[in-house]
Amino acid sequence: MINGLRQIREFVQKELGYETTGHDYTHIERVVSLAKLILKGEDADESLVVIAAYLHDVSDDKVTTNPEAKRQAIVDQLKAVGYDDAFITNVFAIIDNMSYSSNLKEHRKLSIEGQIVQDADRLDAIGAIGIARTFYFGGHFGEIMYNPRIMPRAGMDKSEYRKRGTVINHFYEKLFKLKNQMNTPTAKKIAEHRQQVMQDFVSEFVDEWNGSK
Repeated sequence: MINGLRQIREFVQKELGYETTGHDYTHIERVVSLAKLILKGEDADESLVVIAAYLHDVSDDKVTTNPEAKRQAIVDQLKAVGYDDAFITNVFAIIDNMSYSSNLKEHRKLSIEGQIVQDADRLDAIGAIGIARTFYFGGHFGEIMYNPRIMPRAGMDKSEYRKRGTVINHFYEKLFKLKNQMNTPTAKKIAEHRQQVMQDFVSEFVDEWNGSK
């Protein structure tokens, strides 16, 4: 049994249970499940993978206005259930470097554990659930669904990436790129199908928008 797993789950559920950008506790549960699936094909520290998967969004600036306070809360929680400083450092090495926005200008090297959590998180951003989460996120931040006169952006840094765009452009600016950024064989295989689901959806969406179907 992974140390303090029940307490970690309860902590994350309390932090993200009512989150409304698509990074809620159900997202966390799916990421954990995907991480465990990917783990079956990799030689990695299960405890580090699972704990980092549970905690990866708690201190993210998309979901909190005080990331530093949330980071301290994570540290306190991990220490309370018995994890040492080295383990905590490894957790933050994953959650601080795995996000898409953190890798826009440079590719940050991750441990195999970090690669697994990153793959699991990115898989939940694509496919049918990824489509739903994209519109949910866009609606939360007041983005319009689509405007064919607004072109997808390229060469963005994190501040530019976080500016409002259109929901459909997000597929081109990020989601369609994720398949080729998967680290592990298992994730690459799963991403193939989810990519096709998104491509079919966006094609159908644009056809219906233009009144051609």
